[in-house]
Amino acid sequence: MQKSTQWNVWYVILALVGVLVLRDYVQQWQQVQPLSYSEFMAELDRKNIKEISVFPNHLEGELHQPLPDGRSRFSTTRVELDLAHDLAQSGVRFTGVIQSTFLRDVFSWLAPALIFFFVWMFAIRKMAERGGLGGGLGEGLLSIGKSKAKVFVESDTKVTFDDVAGVDEAKAELEEVVDFLKDPNEHSRLGARMPKGILLVGPPGTGKTLLARAVAGQAAVPFFSINGSEFVEMFVGVGAARVRDLFDQARQHAPAIIFIDELDALGRARGAWSLGGHDEKEQTLNQLLAELDGFDPRTGLVLLAATNRPEILDPALLRAGRFDRQVLVDRPDKVGRLQILQVHSRRIKLAPNTDLEQIAALTPGFTGADLANLVNEAALAATRRKANDVSLSDFTQAVERIVAGLERRNRILNPEERRIIAVHEMGHALVAMALPGMDKVHKVSIIPRGIGALGYTLQRPTEDRFLMTRQELENKMTVLLAGRAAEMLVIGKVSTGAADDLVKATDIARSMVMRFGMDETLGQVAYEDPPSPFLGALPEGIGVRERRFSPQTSREIDCSVRNLTEAAMRQATQLLSPRRLLLEQGSADLLSRETLSEEEVRAFSHMPLGSGQGSNQSV
Repeated sequence: MQKSTQWNVWYVILALVGVLVLRDYVQQWQQVQPLSYSEFMAELDRKNIKEISVFPNHLEGELHQPLPDGRSRFSTTRVELDLAHDLAQSGVRFTGVIQSTFLRDVFSWLAPALIFFFVWMFAIRKMAERGGLGGGLGEGLLSIGKSKAKVFVESDTKVTFDDVAGVDEAKAELEEVVDFLKDPNEHSRLGARMPKGILLVGPPGTGKTLLARAVAGQAAVPFFSINGSEFVEMFVGVGAARVRDLFDQARQHAPAIIFIDELDALGRARGAWSLGGHDEKEQTLNQLLAELDGFDPRTGLVLLAATNRPEILDPALLRAGRFDRQVLVDRPDKVGRLQILQVHSRRIKLAPNTDLEQIAALTPGFTGADLANLVNEAALAATRRKANDVSLSDFTQAVERIVAGLERRNRILNPEERRIIAVHEMGHALVAMALPGMDKVHKVSIIPRGIGALGYTLQRPTEDRFLMTRQELENKMTVLLAGRAAEMLVIGKVSTGAADDLVKATDIARSMVMRFGMDETLGQVAYEDPPSPFLGALPEGIGVRERRFSPQTSREIDCSVRNLTEAAMRQATQLLSPRRLLLEQGSADLLSRETLSEEEVRAFSHMPLGSGQGSNQSV
């Protein structure tokens, strides 16, 4: 008999007992009719009382002659204090009765306990259902150490390698795993074995989880998917029990795939700060290490895991024999972005002249998730303007929305502020077009976007770059500081609009000095460790590194950083001085139109340079 059926039987038994007890009380109440005390005294004076039982708080008795309504027994509340004397004078046979309160006392103790028990059972059942531990009380408590992994098969995932693009190398590595799972004998005929564990490493949004789901759909084998944080619970030992249960389930369904997402939540490196051997995360990690040593991949069991923090994983987890193979799932290049855009654009209606290659060139550094979001934003933009298809302008608007933020046309700026912003942005554009090797200026706008952007200059790279020379970094700093230089040249004073430019230029200069060894004074020395390659720069105050140089070296670093930024500022001023008339004309055009396209900005670069003696008056 199932436990749920047993509980239903107990409910029926308790209900029957309650009905029987209630029936007895009703019958007793119906047999002994209540009588007022004055009527009782009148019947006592008439000597109509046959016998009586005296209870502490009431009286029950029988009459010689029934009352007019037919009652022969009665019950009344005890009021008279000299009742025994009156009864003796009337010759009534009376007996004192000690009332039994056992049943009432039992119910007074048992009823609250039963109520508390049922409320507690209901709460535990709800908690068990929310935690995926089962519906019954016993089942929920006993299954706390069971794995929460979800089992997927090919029909559940509906994702194959055709749905994954831009990561051809990673797909090739995992296709070998799929072939092994489909035909283990063919791959092991020469004594080879598949890696016990395959770790997918890469930045967030590059498609690690999508690749794992594609492996499940392609291999058509049971696929156990679980997040690393689901192993760790408040109770010590629960995580280890779940690891054991997960591998036991996978062995029963072999060949199968186990996928652990966000492995860093489970496999963080152990250290002296842990609470001995009783720390929950450490116990869980130890159990995972033991399970990796305890199964033979020739049985058809493959472990996949994903993380974007490989530098914090425990070394014992990454050694050969556990996670034998690490597969990099990096940000896609231009060709990869084009393939991803082709995959995601299947579900939308594109305009006939939409060039996806141009969109791929406009989105360097975008991950697969970013590109999926870009396609969706472009479709929404086309829907808002009541178009029949999605065009290149919708994709451009989506890129601006993702990179710069949402337009804020309701932000009212006074004419002087709008003029400063226009001069600032045209300074960026003119210097970017004047320097060799810089990305093309795609768009210039003074429409506020996002939280703090009052205007923006959008540049479009012609190709993906992985290395940059010192001259290119200096030119990039010059473009960043060109807005401040334009303000000083035309307006004659500086504003707070260059705050973000100063931060970015300073970061480039500090990296040149401390990481790239591009300062002759400090030599070929790295004074700072590189940030995580998959997470980028951490926010201020997080992951602060120990300073490994003297105070004198720190002063030289500060001086070198300042010299680099000042040199970039001087170069920007030198480039804008002979182009002052172009700067004023371009800012005036930008003020009237609010947005200039690539062709409109390029037209300024072919105009003859002015004498540099333009006035400082408002345009």
